[in-house]
Amino acid sequence: MKINYLCPYWGSEDKTTSEFFDRVLSEGYDGIEINLPEKPEFLLSLKLKLNEIKHDRPDFSFIAQCVPEELNDTPQEHLKRVLQRLKTLASWEPDAINIHTGKDYYSFEDNCRIIQAIEEFAIKNNMRIWHETHRGRFSFHLPSLQPYLKQFPQIKLTADYSHWCSVSESLLDGQDSLLAAVLPHVAHLHARVGHAQGAQVNEPFAPEWQLQLETFTGWWKEILHYRQGEGDALFTITPEFGPMPYMPALPYTGQPVASQWDINARMKDYLKLNL
Repeated sequence: MKINYLCPYWGSEDKTTSEFFDRVLSEGYDGIEINLPEKPEFLLSLKLKLNEIKHDRPDFSFIAQCVPEELNDTPQEHLKRVLQRLKTLASWEPDAINIHTGKDYYSFEDNCRIIQAIEEFAIKNNMRIWHETHRGRFSFHLPSLQPYLKQFPQIKLTADYSHWCSVSESLLDGQDSLLAAVLPHVAHLHARVGHAQGAQVNEPFAPEWQLQLETFTGWWKEILHYRQGEGDALFTITPEFGPMPYMPALPYTGQPVASQWDINARMKDYLKLNL
């Protein structure tokens, strides 16, 4: 099974299209994952650059993100905005769309209606849509995710276990059977190491985070082993350590304690050696 390692656009919003892609390609990434900004000039140059790269490298992965703006909207209003955004993203013909779906305080029934509509959109538009496991969304908590998996046995997820660790305030101790139930649904991976008190350690390769790195690496290996067993030819992984406020910073100056870009690049290289 081939693994494509994708570079997150998150954290590079200050870069031009050329600057971003120069860094992506020179670092040896196999694709990008991006929440498309509302910048017409950037979007035009992005489309041209993607077409250029895809012409030379047809296997270059492009995943679009659907991250709804945080508003105090009703489930119906939320779904309307999401479907409008999905229509825009689908016009870009990405390899897949990674979406932040629903809200943790919506009822099970309301979140199910939102998921159902998104799944119907995916089928109608022949688009792969993956629901990210994320705080604040329907998938915020591993145990409470289980009823959704039973309700939607074909649902596909982007696995980011760091959020579950933060919500459960543990390295998911005692939840092995619940993790096993998630495996058939994982289609994409966000490789970020979290801990019991947060969704991102400050430096995953520091000795004080060895247990967390080894635990997450074990989970990621289980995902890949399962996908290989299913006969998948390609799997995508985005090292997704984020900028401030995900990245801890010094007080008053706001200076990040580590380089987000360097950590993601080193995580990519680590995974190539250890997965």
